[in-house]
Amino acid sequence: MGPPMTEPTTLPNRATRRVQTWLTTWSPILPLLVAEFVVWLGFGALLPVMPLYFTEHGVDFRTLGVVVAAWPAARLVGEPIFGWLADRTARVPLMVIGNIGAGIFQFLPLVIVGPGAFIVLRGLQGLSTAIYDPAARGYITDATPPERRGEAFGLYGAAQMGGLLLGPAFGGLGAAFFGGITFVFVFGAISSFVAAGAIALRVREHMPAPAGRHSPITALGSTEFPGGPRPIDDHRQQPDDGARPDGVATTPISLVNRLLLSAILLNIGGNFAAGMYDVVWSLFLTGLGASIELIGFTFMMFGVPIILLSPAFGRRADRGGILPYLIIGGLAPAITGIVYTFLADPRLAIPLILVEATGFAMLNPVLFAIVAAGSPAGRSSTAQGIYGAAGTIGFVLASLSSGFLAEADIRFPFYAFAAVMFACLIGSLAVGGGALGRLGRAGPAATPATADPG
Repeated sequence: MGPPMTEPTTLPNRATRRVQTWLTTWSPILPLLVAEFVVWLGFGALLPVMPLYFTEHGVDFRTLGVVVAAWPAARLVGEPIFGWLADRTARVPLMVIGNIGAGIFQFLPLVIVGPGAFIVLRGLQGLSTAIYDPAARGYITDATPPERRGEAFGLYGAAQMGGLLLGPAFGGLGAAFFGGITFVFVFGAISSFVAAGAIALRVREHMPAPAGRHSPITALGSTEFPGGPRPIDDHRQQPDDGARPDGVATTPISLVNRLLLSAILLNIGGNFAAGMYDVVWSLFLTGLGASIELIGFTFMMFGVPIILLSPAFGRRADRGGILPYLIIGGLAPAITGIVYTFLADPRLAIPLILVEATGFAMLNPVLFAIVAAGSPAGRSSTAQGIYGAAGTIGFVLASLSSGFLAEADIRFPFYAFAAVMFACLIGSLAVGGGALGRLGRAGPAATPATADPG
């Protein structure tokens, strides 16, 4: 009698098992990632045309900066408050309410028109986003073991950029088919409503764990999140730089710690880019002769490296040695910001966008991993709210200053961003110091074989 028959190990079978393992591993946060993708579909459809729509309805350069700044200004106020609330109450209702509000106020600029109305509506949309975002990021932090958080936020960024990649295509096709920009605003609102429904139906509520205790999701068995060291329960013995004397990363006891402050500084620089580009990018390319289709295509191209590379960079961040990724991720956007100003052909912006976006694909999951490592137990949404609100300082400053600078020369906002990004990178490295170098050290238990189940 021959040996027992076994199922042949074929490439399709291995691929199927890898997909099943991936789905099992990320099942606690997968519905939220899908909802985030849907939200960014609508946001991506609207982003290329929004500044053009506002300027067509009587908004000048200076006022455009105020209109754009109203959204992050509301988040600056709202995120710490709603982050604090999300650590003390159910997070799913907050995420649902935030998305419903964002959808309503994203639609209303079609109905209520004028510079003053645009400022108010953008502010209310930003406040709605401030309800949603800290709860969502805190949920991901608590639903993911420490040794997988960089990868989790890499997937989170990839979901956002997937929406940004496909959003302009949906918006352009819809506007062409239905005949006008109205479709883009309606599509954005519907996307937020669909995301709210998906979260209400599919995201399972998990209350954050009190300080000194494990989150119930963090304590999942090895079939879902294998490998890695367990957090230390005695938080009284942990210093505020997020490391034990032996160099192993631990959970800090206070929100005032070097890891969180370091991430906040660099987040200000990254958001300065977002505020600047929201105001001037479409207008800058239009001045070079770009069509609305090419402008939308540049937004799509920004999403490609982040979709493809963010999860991989997040996995790398989980294994330590993050400083090269932090430095390169900060330098790439600053350098490309300067190079953009020398372009004569708008099509040449596309390869530069891929370089810039690769930098952000490195930077964003690393920053989220630093914030997660710098979050005291039971206060992850509060830390995420503070981190997000601090980042909006950069967004607000960029939005307000870019309008004034662009009136003098459309290139000046790019130079301002590059200077701010360089300064924030240097400040972040100085504040983080040795704590950044120790981040990701998990001792001998965290071997590559156990840290990555496929």
